[in-house]
Amino acid sequence: MHISLTTPALLFPAISLLLLAYTNRFFSLAALIRTLSGGDKPVHRDQIDNLKKRIVIIRRMQEAGVLSFALCVLCMIFIYIGMNKTGSLIFGASLLLLLYSLILSVIEIRISVDALNIHLKEMSK
Repeated sequence: MHISLTTPALLFPAISLLLLAYTNRFFSLAALIRTLSGGDKPVHRDQIDNLKKRIVIIRRMQEAGVLSFALCVLCMIFIYIGMNKTGSLIFGASLLLLLYSLILSVIEIRISVDALNIHLKEMSK
C-alpha cells in the first residue's frame, strides 16, 4: 500500500484534539482529588481505588496518544525522504497506538461511571 505525505497529516488534528481531551480529563480528575483530600468528609475506599485506576489509565492514554503523534511525524519524515515502505509500517504502528489509546479511553469512561454509581450509592444511605 502506498500512502502519500498527506495521509498521516490527516491524523494531526484528530490526535491533537484527543490529547487535549485527555489532558482535560486529567485536570478534572486532579481537581476532584484535591477537593476530596481537603474536605471534612471521609472518602470511601472504593472511590480512592477508582481514582487511582483512572489516573493510571489516563496516563497510559496520554502516553499512547503522544507516541502515536510522534510516530505519525516520523512516518512523514520517512515518506518525505522516499522510504515509503518504512513510512507505511510506522504509520500502521501509529494507528495501532491511537486505537490502544481510544480503547483505554472507553475503559476510563466505564470506570468513571462506576465512580458515579458508588457516589450515588453513598448519597442514598
